[in-house]
Amino acid sequence: MRPLAFAFVALALAACEPDAEKPAPHTLTDAAIGRYCGMMLTEHEGPKGQILLKGVDEPVWFSSARDTLAFTLLPEEPKDIAAIYVTDMGAASSWAEPGVDNWTDAKTASFVIGSDAQSGMGGAEAVPFADKAAAQAFARDHGGEVYAFDAVPPDAIIAAADADTDAAPETEAAHDH
Repeated sequence: MRPLAFAFVALALAACEPDAEKPAPHTLTDAAIGRYCGMMLTEHEGPKGQILLKGVDEPVWFSSARDTLAFTLLPEEPKDIAAIYVTDMGAASSWAEPGVDNWTDAKTASFVIGSDAQSGMGGAEAVPFADKAAAQAFARDHGGEVYAFDAVPPDAIIAAADADTDAAPETEAAHDH
């Protein structure tokens, strides 16, 4: 019986292991500086993002959710990503005050693409929500389409980034993802 009990404990611990490796999001503070704009994130409205790289304690910060997604598409950016978090706008008190701790995993979030919402730097925004129904309600009120992380059209992100000085420039290889 003891080996069997040990096997169940080992299985239970193994089931929890992947989440244990995923780092938790950081609280947004005035020290958070945007990767592409070099400005304090707390000075901008709308959703933000943070990417945690393997072996790096501090996150890479983004002044918009769109720029967070662009980072994952650009071939010159690191690919050793441990976690990607974006502001859950369904939990935000307002567009002007999106919150400092209401992060959601970008890979499970729903994004509204093509809405009338503008990023903190004034460009098109990929508006993230933890709850798909909240994203659909936002799209009904503000236009746009709802996409899962893996289904967001890269051209909608890279083209919007090109039009906004906040983001890194487009590269030919960026469309290969």
